[in-house]
Amino acid sequence: MLSAFRTAALCCRRAGHGYKPSTLRLLRRNQGTIAAESGATSGSAIVPNAASNRLVGRWLVGCSGLVVGAVVLGGVTRLTESGLSMVDWHLVREMKPPQTQEEWEEEFSKYQQFPEFKILNHSMTLPEFKFIFYMEWGHRMWGRLVGLSYILPAIYFWRKGYFTRSMKGKVLGLCGFVFFQGLLGWYMVKSGLEEKPESHDIPRVSQYRLCAHLGSALLLYCASLWTGLTLLQSPQKLVETKNVMLLRKFAKGTGILVFLTALSGAFVAGLDAGLVYNSFPKMGERWIPDDLLAFSPTLKNVFENPTTVQFDHRILGISTLAAITGLYLFSRKVMLPKRAKMAISLLTAMAYGQVALGISTLLLYVPTPLAATHQSGSLALLSLAIWVLAELRKVPK
Repeated sequence: MLSAFRTAALCCRRAGHGYKPSTLRLLRRNQGTIAAESGATSGSAIVPNAASNRLVGRWLVGCSGLVVGAVVLGGVTRLTESGLSMVDWHLVREMKPPQTQEEWEEEFSKYQQFPEFKILNHSMTLPEFKFIFYMEWGHRMWGRLVGLSYILPAIYFWRKGYFTRSMKGKVLGLCGFVFFQGLLGWYMVKSGLEEKPESHDIPRVSQYRLCAHLGSALLLYCASLWTGLTLLQSPQKLVETKNVMLLRKFAKGTGILVFLTALSGAFVAGLDAGLVYNSFPKMGERWIPDDLLAFSPTLKNVFENPTTVQFDHRILGISTLAAITGLYLFSRKVMLPKRAKMAISLLTAMAYGQVALGISTLLLYVPTPLAATHQSGSLALLSLAIWVLAELRKVPK
């Protein structure tokens, strides 16, 4: 059929008459349509277009949602002190939990050989062990689900030709980061299984490795959500005034501050720093506690002194709230599209809610449900900050 249209068109050109211009246009249009259909049926790669971009964007936003689940589940695992219940790591073999009584007793006996059982949980029963085991097992299985949700669709979309050259590099980076995140998780757990120099030291994972594990998850989340949003939402056409450019810079700085505040929460969790001063706004009877710089050298306090870690998290939280409030007030002076205004307003409301959650968690001595909600709130705040940046981004030339 395609050759017939080509022949007809050639005859028209040679004759120079006999067909109206509208008929010639119809022939050319049908020729192009059939060529496209012929290419599609032949199994050739599809050129990325608006429809394929929307599909890839939805996939990446969905993946970012699964990363949120992994972070929240990891936080609950940490809060219930379940993270050290699985003392080895196997990519496939551990996907099936113990089934029989013998298998459970064997797994429990492995756990009993490590410091957490010897120092903290020496009176733990098998049913209690099953609870913490399933918490850690669920977190690991969710991590594998995240990995598959990135890798399998990426292979499919790649073969279908849905990725541009630049998108291929981004997707490879995201998939590689997922693999790195899994290795980093086990590297973190190993730090809690090692014997401490002092026999009375509380077994816990390294706060540095915990921060790296959380930080890499947050980076993966931010990259996935940002890429997905930029594919799903066309950039807003903003008049590039001085105030708009200042607002964009202000939003970027605020987003970085939100990220750093969330990251500092890893040190709070790793050192149980939320339990050292359970008062607000003062820390005990003072604005600045006496043991703020108790460690030597001074820099060591920032990462290893629970008092300093809590103090820093408070300062970062209050600074983030102030920055977001300033962003909101400044945005009122700028002509923005409705969607951008909504994003900034929701970010501001969430910031006040997150601070209220943090203070409540502190005053109530870190109850697990409230602490988990506070951690989830940090992800919601980070999501809204990314949305604001996506709405304010420049239109590509």
